[in-house]
Amino acid sequence: MDSDIEHRKRALRAELRERRHNLTAAEREAATAGFTENLQSIVTDLSARSISCYLSSPTEPNTRPFVNWAEARGIRVLFPVSRDDGLLDWTVGEEETEVQGISGAPEPKGELLGPIAINDVDLIIVPAAAIDTTGLRMGWGRGYFDKTLGSMQKCPPVYAVVYDNEYVDEVPREVHDQPVNGLVTPTRIVVF
Repeated sequence: MDSDIEHRKRALRAELRERRHNLTAAEREAATAGFTENLQSIVTDLSARSISCYLSSPTEPNTRPFVNWAEARGIRVLFPVSRDDGLLDWTVGEEETEVQGISGAPEPKGELLGPIAINDVDLIIVPAAAIDTTGLRMGWGRGYFDKTLGSMQKCPPVYAVVYDNEYVDEVPREVHDQPVNGLVTPTRIVVF
């Protein structure tokens, strides 16, 4: 890996982590309302009946109200569960309890459906540190979603969820980085 790119990514991630950490409770609450409304709009526009979405950690854009909305409407929601081999399993989280996954992210407990379960969804919602104007996604450095998206033969639309200031002109690019079809911020939806 190019050490310059690695260094630039690490610096940008640290800056973005710090910005997220410094958001006030009121800013987070307002952002959550915007994220939820925009994600609902995408699901409605796509007539999605099955989606995948991550459970947000406290510093991430809050996906939980959106997930609750989707489940209340009978939309099947697959959640990622990290594995030792760098791949993702999926679950619908029927046990309605959470654990901290290998990656440190919250993950629901439930029957593991295996990596290919993602192939049946109509929409994939992924976390990101930043997205650039070409749709290139920079994640948090573990590569789970890049591996998953890169291995799919027929990928449905993929949207990343980021704060407005995380939609940037350019992110450092590595060969394995996967682009997204769109992004959702509290104030807008951008399609690439």
